[in-house]
Amino acid sequence: MTKIRVVCDSASDLPQSELDRLGITMVSLSIRFGEEEFIDRVTLSIEDFWRRCAQARTLPETSAPSPGAFRAAYQAAADDGYDGVIAIALSSALSGTYQSALVAAESMADVIDVRVVDSLAVSMAEGLLAIEVAERALRGASLDELERHALAQRARVGVVAMLDTLDHLIKGGRVGGAKALIGQVLSIKPLLELRNGVVAEAGRQRTTARAMASIAATARSHAPLRRLALIHAQSSQVAALSALVVDIETEYPLLIADMGPTVGTHGGPGLIGLTWLEARPDEDH
Repeated sequence: MTKIRVVCDSASDLPQSELDRLGITMVSLSIRFGEEEFIDRVTLSIEDFWRRCAQARTLPETSAPSPGAFRAAYQAAADDGYDGVIAIALSSALSGTYQSALVAAESMADVIDVRVVDSLAVSMAEGLLAIEVAERALRGASLDELERHALAQRARVGVVAMLDTLDHLIKGGRVGGAKALIGQVLSIKPLLELRNGVVAEAGRQRTTARAMASIAATARSHAPLRRLALIHAQSSQVAALSALVVDIETEYPLLIADMGPTVGTHGGPGLIGLTWLEARPDEDH
């Protein structure tokens, strides 16, 4: 049986339990607080990250993994006897991560066959693609099949989230199509979505409760779903949002994921949202 390893990056926010279950290798982005640089989820835990953010006067900065970091992951797969690698990367419109993964793949052409897919997504929208591909890889799908499936599925991935604060997004310069949100009074709860791989405004609600209802309604409008995940950055609304989505038709149980430093740097504390992968009646499972 063909053995294909799946590689992703830490912007996917995949829980460690899923990485372990599926044998996915995570390549981490870097987080820098002033002169101190950390490796996401390696030398900086999610808890430590938020603690540092609360104490820091300026926001941390993120940087893409080097091609060398991806090369090490690909080489490890070759050393472990894998026939190929498929890397699911953070949206190329948000980071240089995809380019680093691609450069590394080209440099490893004589060692192992590596395909790099631009997820055009971030956080668990990217993570769900990696899960989908990894489960197929474990069932023996070929590298060509996995690449085709990943490219087909990325059009079926969606995300909508509520920002609890605009500070991180504005200061981090990742507002993109959401620039119109700047200057809104704090009582407004802005909603964001991914559109063509970039962050864009998805509406505004006057209260958290209304924002939660809107997020749930958006996900429900895409049902039936194949997968559904709740992402949050130390939000107190996890139970409330979970309760609002219990009736959404989905093939797999709701997956809850903590937002890590890479995405949390730009989204800020309190962010909460849903990501999903749409099902299709003719989908071959």
